[in-house]
Amino acid sequence: MVTITTCVPDSCQNADQVLVKELINANAPSVQYMVFNQNMVLYHFQQGLANIKDHEIVRDETTFNAYSLTKTFTALAVLQLVEQGKVDLEASVSTYLPDCPYPAEITIKHLLTHTSGIADPIPLSWVHLVEEDSTFNEKKFFKTVFEKNRTLKFKPGEKFKYSNLGYVLLGQVIAAVSGISYEKYITQNIISKLNLPPGALGFQIYDTRNHATGYHKKWSFSNLLLSCFINKSKFMGKAENSWQPFKFLYVNGKAYGGLIGTTNGLVKYLQEFLKPETRLISQANKRLLLTETKTANDKNTGMCLAWFTGELNGTRYYTHAGGGGGFYLEMRIYPEKGIGSLIVFNRSGMSDERFLNQVDKFFVQ
Repeated sequence: MVTITTCVPDSCQNADQVLVKELINANAPSVQYMVFNQNMVLYHFQQGLANIKDHEIVRDETTFNAYSLTKTFTALAVLQLVEQGKVDLEASVSTYLPDCPYPAEITIKHLLTHTSGIADPIPLSWVHLVEEDSTFNEKKFFKTVFEKNRTLKFKPGEKFKYSNLGYVLLGQVIAAVSGISYEKYITQNIISKLNLPPGALGFQIYDTRNHATGYHKKWSFSNLLLSCFINKSKFMGKAENSWQPFKFLYVNGKAYGGLIGTTNGLVKYLQEFLKPETRLISQANKRLLLTETKTANDKNTGMCLAWFTGELNGTRYYTHAGGGGGFYLEMRIYPEKGIGSLIVFNRSGMSDERFLNQVDKFFVQ
């Protein structure tokens, strides 16, 4: 199904061709792509299967694991707490977490900008089945991970190196400062302000009948490598055509990758960043959130506070990708143009592919 709300015909047709080609070439079971302004969706492509075995077509209600897109919610929550005078970006993490396993010179800002020097072990194995969630202890799990990764890779502020562990700590800071769990804070202070229907955004699969199955290419070298990181017999099912499905999973660290929701839910969130005045944060802190940072050596990092930055057709954008077992996503905002975009595949993605360059170029001119 392809739905077009309003856009320049040539732009829509060109985007259609790129996205349909992905499905024809079996590069993903399904794809959802949206272009929007602060008030409405301008273009919406939605096609393919959310579940191959049962031939379930992807729909507006289909939910997916958003993985690292969650980090932008975490950063926003930290800035909200800064506004409330409860967090200082330049303060040591140990100010808020006395049992922090890392040196006191690491600040909150270092964590937000991935310049802390904290290691980033491959997180593919940091997942658990949905049915294991009631007994899973996140703090206990990561205490062990921190103990195994105590050595910093470089002096804080010296370099940029992506770190999921840094965002685990930020989640703990949010919980410690607010007095409620990370998930509850995000739900009460961000998600609830978006006026979304139940299940549109959250940290649990609201309805398993609407949740997309995530897939990995069966005949691929990366599928062989998965055996080095996860118990495939536990976390994956039998192959369906050329794809091997993942069972429904939760990420162990909610603050770096635990968000689950629909495309409409994420679009509502992104539209807030396109508005002159957002309900989520002050204008001053929104500018801070989207200001590119530098290392101690005055080198640009390409990273703001959780958001990456880039340029397409001469227009600056802010972006984040989310990928892992079974899903790959990218989201962007182009403040100069007053538009944003989002793309979701229910196939694995292990790196920032910048796939949106291939389709956004028709709308950003």
